[in-house]
Amino acid sequence: MENHDFPKVKAVSWWHENFDRSLLRVDSSPESLHAYKTGVKSPFFITTAHFDSNKLIEPSSGIYHSAYPDFGETEDFVTEERIYEFEALVEKNIVWAYFSNNWYDHIHFPWTEVQTIHSTGKIPFIRIMPRSGFNEGGPDPVYTMQRIIDGDFDAEITQWAIDAARSHMHLLVEFGAEVNGNWFPWNGQYNGAGASTGYGDPLWPDGAERFRDAYRHIIDICRNNGARNITWFFHVNAYSEPDVSWNEIALYFPGDHYIDWLGVSVYGPQEKEEEYQEFSDILKDVYPELIRLSNKPIAILEFGITELN
Repeated sequence: MENHDFPKVKAVSWWHENFDRSLLRVDSSPESLHAYKTGVKSPFFITTAHFDSNKLIEPSSGIYHSAYPDFGETEDFVTEERIYEFEALVEKNIVWAYFSNNWYDHIHFPWTEVQTIHSTGKIPFIRIMPRSGFNEGGPDPVYTMQRIIDGDFDAEITQWAIDAARSHMHLLVEFGAEVNGNWFPWNGQYNGAGASTGYGDPLWPDGAERFRDAYRHIIDICRNNGARNITWFFHVNAYSEPDVSWNEIALYFPGDHYIDWLGVSVYGPQEKEEEYQEFSDILKDVYPELIRLSNKPIAILEFGITELN
């Protein structure tokens, strides 16, 4: 990646896992591992986080090196061993360890996972995933954006915020990963889609507006309960699915008052039948949208490519 082409990109995080038929681990072959190690060996990839007023700030030069270090199929099997194994494998430390806080049958602050990551000297990066199960491509029967807005889960979210504040740790947090992708239930398709008369602003598509307001609601609760130790990320996919006007990235954005960093997933093909695209070409497609949205720093929160013959 030529950073002069993407000057606002200040962090990158590899998705180190094999799922379904994908081989996304950096050690999917000796050649893959060698390429990754060679690439991140440069001091351009920074391993120490910098904070100001409890917020992660962009480095003055270079970009942060981080990862999702294979925390299992449910993305929440967090262990010190997996963090250390990834760092030993790539011969480079990471700034944060990325994992999912799945809501399942109740909302809870992930104390054990956060403490485990903190004990390794890394920053916990919590992906708040409002889902009661792992079924993709449809609405969640419990955690709709409207119910979050209506306050149905306020008591649990308030306790989450209190626990986050009590951790006295720097936390990185996102809500609703890859929101413009309809594989997740928080996508606009399942929360009003392109209708504009069922909720809020009659000139704004209800699906995106509900997500935006649900995210704002969660951040407001956290701030009102002392959780000022959180850096908030807004995480989109490089391409919207479906590719329609009501699903545009900008429509979901909670705004600069709420969000500290922009985040994006940039994946190459994950199955051998998929057409190959260069990482830089994908980023070139989405980068203009992100910089029009905000002047906040950008993190490539997930990237990877399968290695299938």
